[in-house]
Amino acid sequence: MKRRTKVVLGVLGLAVVLAGVGVVRSKADGSADGTTKTVSVTRGQIVEKALAVGTIEPRVEISVKSQISGVVGRLYADVGDLVRAGDPLLEVKPNPTPLELADARRQVELRHIELDNLKRDITRQSSLKQQGLVSEREYELTQQRYAESQVQLTMAQERLGLLEEGKVNVATDRIETVVRSPITGFILEKTVQIGDPVVPLTTYQEGTVLMTMAEMKDLLFRGTVDEIDVGKLHEGMPVTIKIGAIPEAKIEGILSKISLKAKKQESATVFPVEISLVEMHGSQLRAGYSANADIIIAKQDSALMIPERLVTFAGDSATVTVLLPDGRTEKRTIKTGLSDALNVEVVSGLRDGEKVVEPPPREIK
Repeated sequence: MKRRTKVVLGVLGLAVVLAGVGVVRSKADGSADGTTKTVSVTRGQIVEKALAVGTIEPRVEISVKSQISGVVGRLYADVGDLVRAGDPLLEVKPNPTPLELADARRQVELRHIELDNLKRDITRQSSLKQQGLVSEREYELTQQRYAESQVQLTMAQERLGLLEEGKVNVATDRIETVVRSPITGFILEKTVQIGDPVVPLTTYQEGTVLMTMAEMKDLLFRGTVDEIDVGKLHEGMPVTIKIGAIPEAKIEGILSKISLKAKKQESATVFPVEISLVEMHGSQLRAGYSANADIIIAKQDSALMIPERLVTFAGDSATVTVLLPDGRTEKRTIKTGLSDALNVEVVSGLRDGEKVVEPPPREIK
């Protein structure tokens, strides 16, 4: 009886041990016990791209300035208006000081006196020349001074007329205080109001910016790309642009310019780029919109791919853990291709439909 009990207990003990070994083996082999998470190898489109951050801007933006000084007397156009080349924008009224006006009038009087004196000299020298008392050379010099005095009188009269009336004719050109549009385009910004002083544009000073204008049909994206990506770029690459203010907009462009010189931006090294907009699909864009541009470096339409988080990279090698049909797991070396930072292309080492084991989450210590 005791011997039979020992035999039964021995058999039960052996069964328990074998069961334990089976459980351990099952877990070690990564069998489907409900705890192993896998991801299937699939096919799909994968796009490698570089991100550019910037704004939508007009290709050409013009600053409108005046060639005469004064104050803004009248506005003919406002921000947002479409104006044609030659249309009036605003009027700059001369605002001379009493001393400047008195000096301009005095200059006209002085030129008149000088001209009258030279006119009498010519009459007297003409009589003396006939008597042989004045040389031909001296007579010609007096005539030359008379002609120069006539020009100086005209200039003094033009300056006085501009100060008093705000307009004057110079030869065939008409100088007036109305500033006209240099291009056909929209007014983006108005920087002066009625009564504001205006400093003229000259060789020695930049002058007051009165308005800024641009042709809004010719827009582009100006932004920057991180130095890590710029080596992969070349002009002519296709670009998709996302506008923060209008997320539904679909904007397509072409990379048209890459700066040869980097610049520092918040402790990062970036390269300025320009992207020409080629298709806006009816979207109404405005200057100054912030935008992100995805520059397409490479694209594969039917690529074998897996999430990049499943791949372990060590030097030049890449490995994954594959769940085999019999429940065992296998560590396998693969060759990767394109990556979009989420998914990575598998060039070799895996087949469509195979299951790759998801690594367990890292423990936070």
